[in-house]
Amino acid sequence: MGQMGRVMTNSLYDALFAPHVANDRVFLALPDGSCLSFSAFVALADRYAHALRAAGLHPGDRLALHLEKSPHMLAAIAGAVQAGVVFLPLNTAYTPAEVSYFVTDAGARLVLCDGASEAALAPVATAAGATIATLNIDGTGSFAAPPAGAPFPTCPRGPRDLAAFLYTSGTTGRSKGAMLSHDNLLSNARVLTKAWAFTEQDVLLHALPIFHTHGLFVATNVALLAGARMLFLPKFDAEKVIEHLPQATAMMGVPTFYTRLLADPRLCRDLVGHVRLFVSGSAPLLAETHRQWRARTGQVILERYGMTETSMNTSNPYTGERRAGTVGPALPGIKVRVCDGSGREMPRGETGVIEVRGPNVFQGYWRMPEKTREELRDTGFFITGDLGVMSPDGYVTIVGRAKDLVISGGFNIYPKEVEDILDSQPGVLESAVIGLPHPDFGEAVVAVIVPRLGTELDAAALRVALAENLAKFKQPKHIEIRADLPRNTMGKVQKNILREELRGLFG
Repeated sequence: MGQMGRVMTNSLYDALFAPHVANDRVFLALPDGSCLSFSAFVALADRYAHALRAAGLHPGDRLALHLEKSPHMLAAIAGAVQAGVVFLPLNTAYTPAEVSYFVTDAGARLVLCDGASEAALAPVATAAGATIATLNIDGTGSFAAPPAGAPFPTCPRGPRDLAAFLYTSGTTGRSKGAMLSHDNLLSNARVLTKAWAFTEQDVLLHALPIFHTHGLFVATNVALLAGARMLFLPKFDAEKVIEHLPQATAMMGVPTFYTRLLADPRLCRDLVGHVRLFVSGSAPLLAETHRQWRARTGQVILERYGMTETSMNTSNPYTGERRAGTVGPALPGIKVRVCDGSGREMPRGETGVIEVRGPNVFQGYWRMPEKTREELRDTGFFITGDLGVMSPDGYVTIVGRAKDLVISGGFNIYPKEVEDILDSQPGVLESAVIGLPHPDFGEAVVAVIVPRLGTELDAAALRVALAENLAKFKQPKHIEIRADLPRNTMGKVQKNILREELRGLFG
């Protein structure tokens, strides 16, 4: 049988790539003005599948990719899907020591990196028993796609077969490899494509990294499933984004994208008049940013909530009320509940730990059966570790991480409550509230605040505002003003770093 008429046996390939074998419409539009059609992309992926097999990788083997964002990286991932190889995309900001942990833990057979990183990563690969090959953003390198030949015989893979490993950020303890199946990824892409009304008429502005759930499994998989074009930028650059926005119908970003665009005087209704959807995720979007964006552009940002282990869980509606400060109701087919520590569901309006069940929930942590049992209940619910509250009509508000809960003098304090008040004060750009060891109270509330550009903050005035809105036990015992907050590459504030830096504050 020819490739077009073959039996449907590889869940992700059959849904995302096979339909585009003869699709000559543009898939990737690149900043230099060049384009790659859907059919050319699928053909390139086919060549990378051949390269993986030639490198000795077989179904179930692991491929680590430490590559800069490019169409070739994306095609190598698609080739891994076609070849049944489990892919592991890694943040290029990781040091060789960090890469060593991931490659060794995953048991990767092959490490792909760009030529500039080869010298640093070759000893890492050797020590892990892996081989190393290079693939540059222009497609050159020792892993360059071989010339086109006979179509690669797509490897059969079922819904529960593993497609990818994504490692958690590891802010507490060592990073965990979340095992994601074909159905985990495909079910979520199908739900999001429908929920956000994507079609082949869409043009998605893509400025996210593709080593992360947001840029790879949300943005890219939705575009492939819908047959939508992507304006494929190497990274977020406000100048380039503003240049491309008039061509786009949708943009997916992290909150930093929106705050940086709001700082540009060129952002206006006319600039984004062609865009039907702005999505924000990967870190909390301030309600104030939500309001400012609406006032400047007339558009309402759609905020959603997901995780490495689950992809997307909830979303504000495409048609309906998008509430500032919330991440919306559960997506279709996904059950979200708020529970106490024993797993008992809490009444609406009460704060507890968010738990999630659905086809999007991962298969467990690689080589960590104990951790898997701790966080995946027998009922299929995943204990996210996020603290949240659900409104009577099902909208979820995230109030922080369970590990960020501050217990001072026996009282529970949710950092988000304090942060919301601080963020609403004149001159405050953003804040982060943490708990630090205290000799009398066990833990004390500490606020780290970033002022707006050109603003001098008055800590005394902030204390007055807090005293008017918060019980005394919730008020910070120390306020620190800084130029910025530590963040990871997806824009999440790294409170663990703040806790470490300020640990000895109270003696």
